[in-house]
Amino acid sequence: MRKIILSILSIIFLLFGFSLNVQAAEDSIDDQASLFTSEQIIQLKELIAPIENKAKARVYIVSNNNNDIDPNRFADYYMLDRIGKDQNGITFYIDMNQRKFIISTSGNMIDYMDNKRINRTLDDIEVSMKNGNYFQASQSFLENISHYIDQGVPGGHYRIDTETGKITRFKSLTTTEIIIAFVAAIILSAVFFIVNISKYQLKFGTYHYPFREKSNLNLTRRNDTLINSFVTTRRIPRNNSRSGGSGGGSSTHSTGGGTFGGGGRSF
Repeated sequence: MRKIILSILSIIFLLFGFSLNVQAAEDSIDDQASLFTSEQIIQLKELIAPIENKAKARVYIVSNNNNDIDPNRFADYYMLDRIGKDQNGITFYIDMNQRKFIISTSGNMIDYMDNKRINRTLDDIEVSMKNGNYFQASQSFLENISHYIDQGVPGGHYRIDTETGKITRFKSLTTTEIIIAFVAAIILSAVFFIVNISKYQLKFGTYHYPFREKSNLNLTRRNDTLINSFVTTRRIPRNNSRSGGSGGGSSTHSTGGGTFGGGGRSF
């Protein structure tokens, strides 16, 4: 009976999770400029759903033909309105009025899509955009971000605030480092266990530590008084070289109080 109940619950969970993924992808295409056919929109949504599931982030493809504000800010504000400040998301925005195509990133997508990956993705998209093949450009965009999500955040990754010059570095563990740490933890635990067994010559099931005879408790009253406190600050120097060593950097900026990355080009 218990196995039957667990099986039913598992099926319900899978169906519920699937419906959430489909629902999330349903509102991912906002084709205000009517660049895609109905069939193309369905295909793009099918590509978006697994990406959102892998990255735990929202993915949007947006087109517009009457925007007058800066396309980068439009893309940032669009995502800000949809998911909120500093939440995980990425937007591919096609501005037909100003002939610009923009990639805007937020949350963890800033780290997945560093400057190098953004530029490579824009390179792959540019030819299709100039040829008017917006569906192929969107497919290329999705294929690129899916590939980079599978690769993970680049080693030695850092963020550069383009407005203040502040650099924030991130440490990401490689698969090798994780395996080494796991094996080392097992070995150290085994050594600790063996040493203590040998030291006390414990016999499982028969030995009982006489804690009542060997324990002692002394309670004392203590008062702590704060005399003074000090705050130390230092200025992080601006890095004009923008060199990132072996890792990849993501340039960020602020829009509407949120932090965004990305880039764009004309077509």
